[in-house]
Order: sequence, then structure tokens, then C-alpha cells
Amino acid sequence: MKSRFLSLVLFVVFATATVFAQEAKEAPKKHGLVGTATCGMCHKSDKQGKQLDIWKGSKHAKAYETLLSDVSNEIVKKKGFTVPAIKVPECLKCHVIGNTEEAALLGPKFKVEDGVQCETCHGAGADYKDAKIMRNRDEAIKNGLIIHTEQEKFCVTCHNSESPTFKEFKYEEMWAKIKHDKPKEK
Repeated sequence: MKSRFLSLVLFVVFATATVFAQEAKEAPKKHGLVGTATCGMCHKSDKQGKQLDIWKGSKHAKAYETLLSDVSNEIVKKKGFTVPAIKVPECLKCHVIGNTEEAALLGPKFKVEDGVQCETCHGAGADYKDAKIMRNRDEAIKNGLIIHTEQEKFCVTCHNSESPTFKEFKYEEMWAKIKHDKPKEK
């Protein structure tokens, strides 16, 4: 009787361990956020296309700041919210990144206050930020880099009629303002 019970207990323990191991294997890895300051270290030169400067001059860089304005607070108040815009999840989902992530996934240079930053569009960079990985596109993608094949479709996940200030999104016109490709080598 004891051996049957022991066998049953061992079977349950083994089966449970197998299920947990399988779930852990299937769960996608969460990559950490490094922040614009880290990305900008390599993406600020003429050779790289001055992506950091393009971002700094964009409204994306001010997206968090926008939520701190009296105008934004009036908008959320009219929508029935009783907290400032900076605390409304419906606003935060498009104006910031990292506000819902575990602290352990936020690198030392990451700042939520940087608003819509590099990793908002290109994916959390902790595992692809190294130059060695970035030089190999496939390796970078394997480590979390996102390269959108349908950019407009991605952009309209935020630039759409859900926004209370939405007018019309003219993708070509807006993309021209933030385009930040690496220049082709001569």
C-alpha cells in the first residue's frame, strides 16, 4: 500500500514538474527596456542617420509631457475621469512605454518620461542593444528587435479615432517627419 501511495505521489510530482517546465519553455521571454539614452549612444551619428536627434525633435519625445498639461487634464475630466491624464490607462497606452512593466525589466537609463521612444516601436532592447547583435539583423530580431513590415498599420494602433484629439492621420505626411532610416553606404 505504501509503495503504491509513494508511486502515486512521485507520479504527481513528476507530472507537475513536467507541466511547469513545458509552460516555462512555451512562455515568450520578456525583454527588458533600456531607454532612449542607451539606444541613442549608437544612433546619434551622421553615419547612423541621427535617429536620436530626429526623435528628440518629434512629438513622440514629448508624449509623456503632453499628459501633464492642463489641456490633457481637461480632456480626461470631460471624458468622466477623476484622475489626471498622466494616471489614465487609456492615455498611457499610447503616450508612454514601461509604465506597466516590472521594475526588474527597466534598465538604469530607462525613463518613462521619455514618452514614445525607440522601444515603443522597435521592441524592448536589452537583449539586442549590443553592437555585435545589432550588426546581424536576424540575431537582433531573435533577441527582440521589431522591424515593422506594415508601418502604417502599427502607427494607427495609437493614431486613431480612440484618441479624443484625433483629427485625421496622414501616414505619408507624418512618416516624413519622423523617418529615421540608416543612410545607405556609398
